[in-house]
Amino acid sequence: MIILRKIGSIAAVLAGAWLCLRWFEWKSLYYPDRKMDELPSDAGLEYEEVWFVAEDGTRLHGWWIPHPEARGTVIHLHGNAGNISSRIWIAADLNRLKLNVFLFDWRGYGLSRGLPREKGLYRDARAAYEVVRAKYDDAENPPVILHGQSLGGAVAAQLALDKPCRGLIIESSFSSVPDMARVMYPALPAVLIRSRFDTASKMPKLKIPVIVAHSRTDDLVPYEQGRKIFEAANEPKTFCELSGGHNEAGWHTGGEYWSVIEKFAAAVFPPENR
Repeated sequence: MIILRKIGSIAAVLAGAWLCLRWFEWKSLYYPDRKMDELPSDAGLEYEEVWFVAEDGTRLHGWWIPHPEARGTVIHLHGNAGNISSRIWIAADLNRLKLNVFLFDWRGYGLSRGLPREKGLYRDARAAYEVVRAKYDDAENPPVILHGQSLGGAVAAQLALDKPCRGLIIESSFSSVPDMARVMYPALPAVLIRSRFDTASKMPKLKIPVIVAHSRTDDLVPYEQGRKIFEAANEPKTFCELSGGHNEAGWHTGGEYWSVIEKFAAAVFPPENR
């Protein structure tokens, strides 16, 4: 009986440690915010509120922001903090390129239900793509670019494998969760990490134009990880060096980045294909 009690105590300790590790991993990956601070109309954008459902039944929320002379659509896949209400400026900028923009929140973020998990985010992205696909007559090859920031870049890479799209933009993203864990928690064995979000391993499988953008002074995701994603990608591909920290770097701080995006959109959506 004493031996059984000891075994039971050890099992309870191990189970508790495992649950603590899973909670720690979750808290390290996701920083959802339920509060919606702004609407697209606050930036002068016309929009349609969209409610849609992921494959597992999770109810999701997004904003369809059309352009009257749209030549294509950008699906924006945001990072691991906040919600779409802090990304309206992105939609406003991209909309000026005569592009529709679909902003949506991951499960657990903003008005979307559920709790974020890796497989769940992949499901959310596929559901968002289907919302956009329904806007077009050519359902087999809709004119879509994916724009993923940070964690969203990892999901965008997976979505590009799952669904047909014309191009992919990966901004300030990590090469994989294990790679990030080795930087942030070097004493933690990688075998204990369940989440992968392995962006770099997906890039060789993609046969579409790619932009990878990253800052040398990114204070969260090392520049080398952005380069690793880029080196793994097939041609045609472009690397844009940004400036500023992880939450500041973007086309407002990277001199050539915006012009590269303009040229990218023009090449991906030529006039004859509109």
